[in-house]
Amino acid sequence: MGRFVYAMNVSLDLRIEQVPGDNGAGEWLRIDEELHRELNARTREIALIVHGRVIYETMEEYWPRARDDASLPDFMREYAEIWTAKPKVLVSRTRLSADHNTRIIGGDDAIEQLAVLRAETDGSIGVGGAALATQLLRAGLLDELLLCTHPAILGFGRPLFDDYDMPIELDLLEQRSFERGVTLHRYTIQDTKEASSC
Repeated sequence: MGRFVYAMNVSLDLRIEQVPGDNGAGEWLRIDEELHRELNARTREIALIVHGRVIYETMEEYWPRARDDASLPDFMREYAEIWTAKPKVLVSRTRLSADHNTRIIGGDDAIEQLAVLRAETDGSIGVGGAALATQLLRAGLLDELLLCTHPAILGFGRPLFDDYDMPIELDLLEQRSFERGVTLHRYTIQDTKEASSC
C-alpha cells in the first residue's frame, strides 16, 4: 500500500501563499541550492505525484520548459527533468487532457479513485495542492506531511489546509535544518497510521 505525502513550503504561521495565485512562488521563500537538491532527491524517490488542477497548471507552465533553459542552475534543470518524467495524476473535473506523463482522475468519485490508487501503489505518493490534501485528510487517506518551514510570518494568506477545523495528532519522523533558516519536518498523521494498521 502506498502513502500519501503532502509536501509544501510553509511560513511559521502555516501559510502556503500570501497573495492568491502565487502558488509557492512568494518572495518569503528561502529555497537555496542545498534545499533544492534535497527536494530533488526526495521527489526522485516517490512512486508518483498527485496534483490538484491549480498547482498542476502552475507546474506544467514552468518545469517542462525549464529543462532546456541554460540560464537556470543545474539543480533547477534537474528538478525539471524529474518532475516532467515522474508519473503524475491530475485531479480535475475540468481538464480533459494533460501531457508530461500525466493521467486525469475526475468526477464525484475522485477521492474513492485515489483510495484505490493508494492501495495499488508501492511507495510514497507526493500530494500537491491544499484543496486536494484537505480532501484526503478528511477521508483519512493522508499519511504524512513533509513541510519546509521558512522563517517568515505572513499574517494572512492561504493556510496549509482549506477549511479544516479538527485537531490533527502528528508524530515527528524527521527534522533537518538548512541554511537561511529553513527547517524540514516530516510527520506521520496518527489517525491515518492507526487506521492503516487495523
